[in-house]
Amino acid sequence: MYTLYYLPGACSRAILTLLIELDQPVKLIDRTTVARYSDINPTGQVPVLVDGDLTLREGAVIIQYLLEKHQSHQLPGDHKQRYQFLQDLMFANATVHPAYGRLFFIDATVTEPDQKATAFDGAATALTALWQIVEDRLADAPYMGGNEPNIVDLLLTVYASWGPNFPVTIPLGPRAERMIAGVTSLPSFAEAVRRENATSNP
Repeated sequence: MYTLYYLPGACSRAILTLLIELDQPVKLIDRTTVARYSDINPTGQVPVLVDGDLTLREGAVIIQYLLEKHQSHQLPGDHKQRYQFLQDLMFANATVHPAYGRLFFIDATVTEPDQKATAFDGAATALTALWQIVEDRLADAPYMGGNEPNIVDLLLTVYASWGPNFPVTIPLGPRAERMIAGVTSLPSFAEAVRRENATSNP
């Protein structure tokens, strides 16, 4: 059985959804309930996945590990398609995710109101440009990987849910909105949300 350290609504939700889709048993541990979480992950971040004596602390690596181990169709066998998938994964994990992280950083560290508003506006502008890239990618298919949602769509859906926490508008195009609606309607995604809530509120 896997162990997944998570926070409700964090990017760990996408990995929990993937585990459910892979029909894998998983023990969930809310990161806030662990007294010395830095012993598990020195950065303090989630997700962390434990599989026996292997501990993985980076989301993109966890995803690739799970897809390879369970021979998921989400990881293309074709060489070019695989690298397109990995590029999409890095775009979500290493570009879009940190851009949303900037919003959390501003909220936590900037105190002067005008500076804060300016910083938020700059972050929102950058995110709007990234979502336009997603919108353009979705011109030929309803999801980033084609006709069915994959882990990249799951990650982007989780990130998009963070926007309303901040006093900015981050517009999404109609294609991105449809992609997100498709992901949130997945039974596996709904089950991930249910499990998170059940574990955090026993």
